[in-house]
Amino acid sequence: MANPLVEALITLERGYVRRASGPVGTASIAARHLNPLLRDNPRRRVVDTVYGAKFAVDTQDLIQRYIYMFGVWEPNMSRWLRRRLRHGDTFVDVGANVGYFSVLAAQLVGEEGRVVAIEASSVFHRRLLQQVRLNGYGSVRAVNLAVDDERKTLTFVLASSANMGANSIVPYSGPAESTFEIEAIPLAEALEPSEIARARVIKIDVEGAEGGVVRGLAPLLDRLRPDAEITVEVTPSRMAQLGDSVDELLATMRRHGFHTYRLANDYSPGSYPRMLRDESVVPVRWRGPVVEESDLIFSRVDAETLP
Repeated sequence: MANPLVEALITLERGYVRRASGPVGTASIAARHLNPLLRDNPRRRVVDTVYGAKFAVDTQDLIQRYIYMFGVWEPNMSRWLRRRLRHGDTFVDVGANVGYFSVLAAQLVGEEGRVVAIEASSVFHRRLLQQVRLNGYGSVRAVNLAVDDERKTLTFVLASSANMGANSIVPYSGPAESTFEIEAIPLAEALEPSEIARARVIKIDVEGAEGGVVRGLAPLLDRLRPDAEITVEVTPSRMAQLGDSVDELLATMRRHGFHTYRLANDYSPGSYPRMLRDESVVPVRWRGPVVEESDLIFSRVDAETLP
């Protein structure tokens, strides 16, 4: 049975964090109190996001907890997508997880557009479908599928349900929350011709497997519309465990005329109030080595920053 005092504290602190007009104390409350309270005393609710969609959450999971607390996940990426996507566009979400970015994109592209939400986990795929139904979006094609550079069987491991976004094919020797096997195909085979032709943004977040996904995407790069952009969360250390490298990925994108930009990101709960207030953050041209987890954006725009 839930502790009434804990429940009251969560409600009070969450209300302050979501509604406070200024920064006073919100970062500390979120990081030191509310985040661990929601992790250790999970709530299952339907909440509103800052952009107006509804989302069913279980706060045991990191992504859903942040949506519950702040109404948003990855504020800088969310803001960048809102500047990029327009009605009629197509958005491809590789590693869609529970559907946050797919739902955001569906609102932006409208019924005239298309969202292709690709998720390997059947559990996450069902949660994604729940979010789509909750908002009544008919433009989403949700696919329970894995993608790689060739047809093969992949084994996914989830270390902990406290972070469902960490579901990965990177070898893991510790105790696992769950494992499953699924057949993978190249992204070029997963998309329909019209989706390839109309893709405005392709987002890849696959927890270390981005090397294989980009190799499978490579045959499509010259067929994309001129303003198409690809965003990839790269994790160099995890890529290395699969025999891949960020340098190879960057070289592939350069060969096809794409420039590299980096978008600042921070997963600490105390950073979210600041990121939500600061609307000036944009992707910055990246010329050096990529040695840590980074959100990279590849664009044919040749500039120091992406608007």
